[in-house]
Amino acid sequence: MDPKTPNIPQQPQAAKVQPQPAKVQPKKADNKPVTSKVKGWNALAVIAVCAVVAVCLYMFVLGAPSNFKEVGDGKTAPINLLGTVYKGGFVVPILLTCLFTVIVLTVERFFALSKAKGKGSITKFVANVKEALRNKDIAKAEELCRKQKGTVGAIVYATLQKYKEMDKDTVLEKEQKLTSIQQTLEEATALEMPSLQQNLPIIATLTTLGTLLGLFGTVLGMIKSFQALSQSGAPDSTELSTGISEALVNTATGIATAALALISYNYFTGRIDNMTYAIDELGFSIVSTFAATH
Repeated sequence: MDPKTPNIPQQPQAAKVQPQPAKVQPKKADNKPVTSKVKGWNALAVIAVCAVVAVCLYMFVLGAPSNFKEVGDGKTAPINLLGTVYKGGFVVPILLTCLFTVIVLTVERFFALSKAKGKGSITKFVANVKEALRNKDIAKAEELCRKQKGTVGAIVYATLQKYKEMDKDTVLEKEQKLTSIQQTLEEATALEMPSLQQNLPIIATLTTLGTLLGLFGTVLGMIKSFQALSQSGAPDSTELSTGISEALVNTATGIATAALALISYNYFTGRIDNMTYAIDELGFSIVSTFAATH
């Protein structure tokens, strides 16, 4: 070593710190309640909007001058189907309002009931929940309700919560506990049913109203036709054709409205019945499981 080089003491090396593995936090149980959140549109607002659209369509599209031709004496005759529909008279926008209302409410109910049904098949959901109940696995049944969501999942989940509450209760008798579970099922169903059946009475009313309005327009058209025939001399062919057109157009529109409303009402009623049957079946299974295990 060079004597001129100062003797510098060496610093001890710091011990290497080994990184500690991150602690894995246990996953908390999902106790979030299941809600259906099915909301429908206001029927009065839908009817008002459809009425505005129908009047605008009648005045500016069906009544456009390009749909008519001059036939003399200041009279016009339709040259296409749009003009023929316009000649149906003031009943046409009323019938169009009914038709548009049925279409809009049908679309609204389709999405509302699809949301109410939940994410999966109701039949498969019922089978899985019944299997969990047979195995006395209430936690799995709750998890199935959380995955299913919708109205069916919300009602069954509420009933399972009452099941767990009665399972821990040491005061009530067995029959009282069964009655409490059944009442919870009925109350949850009663709270959800209005949202499922919303706007269906309007559709059912339009089933009859469309037919009656179409018949009313038919009568008005026939009156005009007979007035044209009753004139002295040769009958006015323009007035005669206008009356017949009014009768036929109103009849066709009324029948179309009533037919669509009837199909829509029966279809959605059947879907609601299927959900109701599933709720009743699972409610019976829950009550039966409690009765068999307590």
